[in-house]
Amino acid sequence: MYLPAEDRYKTMRYNRVGRSGLKLPAISLGLWHNFGGVDTLENARAMIHRAFDLGITHFDLANNYGPPPGSAEENFGRILAQDLRSYRDELIISSKAGYYMWPGPYGEWGSRKYLVASCDQSLKRMGLEYVDIFYSHRPDPETPLEETMGALDYIVRSGRALYVGISSYNPDQTRQAAEILQSLGTPCLIHQPSYNMFNRWVEFGLLDVLAEKGVGCIAFSPLAQGMLTDRYLNEIPGDSRAGKPYGFLRPEHVTEEKLAIVRQLNEIARARGQTMAQMAIAWVLRHPGMTSALIGASRVKQVEDAVDALNRLDFSTEELEQIERILAGE
Repeated sequence: MYLPAEDRYKTMRYNRVGRSGLKLPAISLGLWHNFGGVDTLENARAMIHRAFDLGITHFDLANNYGPPPGSAEENFGRILAQDLRSYRDELIISSKAGYYMWPGPYGEWGSRKYLVASCDQSLKRMGLEYVDIFYSHRPDPETPLEETMGALDYIVRSGRALYVGISSYNPDQTRQAAEILQSLGTPCLIHQPSYNMFNRWVEFGLLDVLAEKGVGCIAFSPLAQGMLTDRYLNEIPGDSRAGKPYGFLRPEHVTEEKLAIVRQLNEIARARGQTMAQMAIAWVLRHPGMTSALIGASRVKQVEDAVDALNRLDFSTEELEQIERILAGE
């Protein structure tokens, strides 16, 4: 029988989500990879247990996480029912809908039909009465934004979710979405964009919009799918994301140009007393408006390593300048 650590809230940092009353841990655990039907359930269980022991209260899912799609939610539901049911009120569980999930015209994108049906399916897979946060996973170019945001508002008002968010919306879409949701009386709680040293699009307008609208930000892929770690400095391990046939990161993405950058960044990390991954997470969290870094993990040690990043979040001006020069290829 699993009993969480009594001191689980002692060292974790919790940040307020925008101008809401909710706080999230500075490190959150995403179940995009390594929690699906092709993965080992006991390894997934061990990572979730250790995460909660370390004060990670936020677990992020989506309808299509697996593979196969839906299996990450099913596995999380099993672990929740067996080990964490009595701690439900200490958890922030999120899910999303937007990508392809089932055949036909109602199985993806942003219609009210799809979002509500997908939310119901996710709740059933996880054995939940509600999720804490439900996201529109991506903007839909063919559905009026008013319909998509109206569906999110309905999902909250019908008791399926406590809060709503959006993911991968550009600055203009984010502004419009936040204003529509505000007018409906269900504020946009949070935005989930991709953000890391190799992918900095949020710095060009999005963070400003989020600050203006009082919306929180949780960055996914802060380690660039593992590129910003020491895993690929010598070779592509067989158990890594790039080494798996169904992974999102492909071997061709691990270029010598990027590895040369990571090797230089790794030297700065070592001088800071951190691993490359820890510095990359700290770098993402350097923004005042960055609520949480959403990490992935394939083993317990990676969860522990990520949380240890919080021991050193400050950067000197010189360190930041060095990082900028390296990233610019100078």
